[in-house]
Amino acid sequence: MPSFDVVSKLEHHEVDNAVDQAKREIATRFDFKDTGTEIEKNQDGIAIRSSSEGRVEGALKVLEDKMVKRKVSLKSLDPQKPQQSGQTWRQLIKLKEGVDMDRAKQIVKAIKDSKSKVQAAIQGDLVRVTGKKRDDLQEAIALLKSQDFGLPLQFVNFRE
Repeated sequence: MPSFDVVSKLEHHEVDNAVDQAKREIATRFDFKDTGTEIEKNQDGIAIRSSSEGRVEGALKVLEDKMVKRKVSLKSLDPQKPQQSGQTWRQLIKLKEGVDMDRAKQIVKAIKDSKSKVQAAIQGDLVRVTGKKRDDLQEAIALLKSQDFGLPLQFVNFRE
């Protein structure tokens, strides 16, 4: 039975490259000179530190520009609220990966509401879509691409 999986994955090496490029640009730009602005990737996500809230927001814009150039979807970024601690401002940008249960339910509901001849099932952090014909699966992919679920979706493991 033909099937495919709906997933949301990040290419971590592209994220690392975008962070490195953003670091280099911030180090050379005049408006960030002597502000102590830093960007680093850690296990929680991407941390931005600077001397003012405006500089943190500016560094986030630089990071977003680099992400777009590296073809990393901005939907996979979840910026938290900037926080002040002493003289420095910090902002954590969490990286969203995998299809969470709420979004998986939305995807399954969208497929069922379309009355197409495919079935969708939630399996961990992915949604498996099966159908009798390849054309039905391609219609399901087109349907999912046309809707916004707040995640960058990829369609993998297309099997006959």
